Amino acid sequence: MRKIFFESLIHGTLTEAPPSPDQAALTELGASLSRVVRRRIGRSLAIRQIDAGSCNGCELEIHALNNAFYDVERFGLRFVASPRHADVLLVTGPVTKNMREALERTYRATPDPKWVVAVGDCAVDGGVFAGSYACVGAVSAVVPVDLHIRGCPPSPLQLLKGLLALLEPGAAVEKA
Repeated sequence: MRKIFFESLIHGTLTEAPPSPDQAALTELGASLSRVVRRRIGRSLAIRQIDAGSCNGCELEIHALNNAFYDVERFGLRFVASPRHADVLLVTGPVTKNMREALERTYRATPDPKWVVAVGDCAVDGGVFAGSYACVGAVSAVVPVDLHIRGCPPSPLQLLKGLLALLEPGAAVEKA
């Protein structure tokens, strides 16, 4: 342990510098998303995140939406524990054979109207796991998908832009 400590003193920190996101762009994006959410459903947007077999890279970016910097709850977005309370299902990863039934049950448990968003390259087309014996494939092979957000993994800003495109079809965001 002592050796590792002294090596870390000599070599310095090994972490990357944090990205410098544009605070004004985030605030503007969040405000427009908040307006659209209030206009479309009249309350906060409830999101249920589902890991269908991912490497957890996309989950890290989704969880970043709740940190002190992004704080999406101030924009009227909240994550819920039950699909019965959800408006949007954020699905990550290629659907594995073991998770297919769970995803189908979650989809059926979510009340209408509902939106399904495939997050990340793996959810869109299988990504690096495409063709694996353990995977069914993309999310759209199991449940209907309303929006694809590409990236490996997509950034929190891309996720917010995707949700805006989902709720406001005329928004200037690329829909897949």
